[in-house]
Amino acid sequence: MKYKKNILTVIMITLLIIVFILAYLLFYKYVLKVNFEKDILSFANKNDKTVFEINKIVLFSNCDAKNKASSITNFTLENLYQYTDIAIFLDSPSSQEKTLENTLKSVRIQNFNYSILPELGEPKLYFKSLNQFAKSNLIQENEIHDSLDFAITSENEINLDAPTLYNNLANPITISYVNTNIKSDYTITDTSKPITYDGSLLEKCHIPLSSIACSFSFDIDITNNQEEKFKTTVFIDIPLEEQEKSIYNGKLSTTKNTNFLFYRYQ
Repeated sequence: MKYKKNILTVIMITLLIIVFILAYLLFYKYVLKVNFEKDILSFANKNDKTVFEINKIVLFSNCDAKNKASSITNFTLENLYQYTDIAIFLDSPSSQEKTLENTLKSVRIQNFNYSILPELGEPKLYFKSLNQFAKSNLIQENEIHDSLDFAITSENEINLDAPTLYNNLANPITISYVNTNIKSDYTITDTSKPITYDGSLLEKCHIPLSSIACSFSFDIDITNNQEEKFKTTVFIDIPLEEQEKSIYNGKLSTTKNTNFLFYRYQ
């Protein structure tokens, strides 16, 4: 009889433990659900309208090289490189009037990620002065490593040779993708036609465009003058061909209509 009572006690305790565990799991699941709903509601309330967006990106692709040596019968090139200058236009669709909400306090680009790396060359990213856009100049000091912070100003005249943006979104973010050393010490023996230092060099040097294809992304972080924080991820495919044209023809300029919306996270 005593043995049966002990078994009954053990069963009751086990059942109580199981009930307690189930009750705890149900309560924990409920708390997670409530917190998740609060997070979603909070995110939705912060993003009931679009304060910042990117609806246009201008890209200019070209090529250049250094002339190491030349003669009547050949040219020897050093450091054949392909570059694409990128202008990213920020916009504020919520209002044409500039307020604390839709003006800039700080801007940073960061979290660079290459989804497709070129088979040839050494790709890097640089800040590009708007005054030098679409020009072949490579300033090593402007190389972007982990991130790039832009100075923000409302002055009428600014130094565009430094990373600076007007707080009213008047000028674009400008950077340059440069793929260096695609060919080095390469001799072109066909001198029947003049050498032009542009994208046609890629064809003269027998570089397949597929071997220098590149795609990458990065985040743009904005803080407005209400201390609210926004972010979006920009995806860039380096343009080398477009319809019937390609960089082999010399240079390639294209305007992309985009729909990168910034979401407010704080």
